[in-house]
Amino acid sequence: MTLLPASLSQGQEPYISNGGAMRNLRTALIYLFCCALYPVADLSAAESAPEARIRAAVKEQFPEYKAGSIRESQIPGLYQVMLGAEVVYMSPDGRFIIQGDLYDLEKKENLSEKGREQARIEALRSVPEEEFIEFAPENPAWTIYVFTDIECSFCRRFHKDIKQHNANGIAVRYLAFPRSGIGSKTYRNMVSVWCAPDRHTALTNAKLDKLPKDTSCDNPVSRHYELGRDVGVSGTPAIYTEQGVHIGGYLSPEEMLEAVKGS
Repeated sequence: MTLLPASLSQGQEPYISNGGAMRNLRTALIYLFCCALYPVADLSAAESAPEARIRAAVKEQFPEYKAGSIRESQIPGLYQVMLGAEVVYMSPDGRFIIQGDLYDLEKKENLSEKGREQARIEALRSVPEEEFIEFAPENPAWTIYVFTDIECSFCRRFHKDIKQHNANGIAVRYLAFPRSGIGSKTYRNMVSVWCAPDRHTALTNAKLDKLPKDTSCDNPVSRHYELGRDVGVSGTPAIYTEQGVHIGGYLSPEEMLEAVKGS
């Protein structure tokens, strides 16, 4: 599943598709509204509740997506629907869909982003701890999740600061995100990193152009890559807090400390 990616943040390098048509949410919406709209299949009385109708509409019109949580939005008659870590709004009959952010002007709050943050952290917390390459102090005060690429210059710059991040009380949990895609040379090198006997040393060396011996094993690299696309990673490093807040790309240790304190 490919969701509409977030815009590229400062301190990030964009990821590059490895070919093939990637039909994101925006493309799917354009296709839907440029073509004839078909009514949602008739549902029984038990299936006519808004959630059931919305799920049926998503399944029928966007078969490559699966609706996550569905709940009433702050606007009466409009439902917030999670597609991965992206938010859309739909009418209770599943006929109308809106893509865009919902703001509370009184509270000056982006309500859609709150939904994304919750979806992101649920997705990140679903990753088994043994799949991360984690650099952490003994008693971390904060944890950040970082989608990384071994060839990305900003990722290398971030990793040079890893000891200072740890000294500031921040644990860093790395996930693999080879920007050139699954099956690429970078992907294979990152598989070798995750399969190395000492993954911490292998990752550090790989970011210094000292690649590990080519090897393979049961590894999470492709899962991390797909998870990154699901949560909207558009470049690396892509950094998220424990609350699911997208910090952005590279920050200096001082800036990172302020960011996690304020999240």
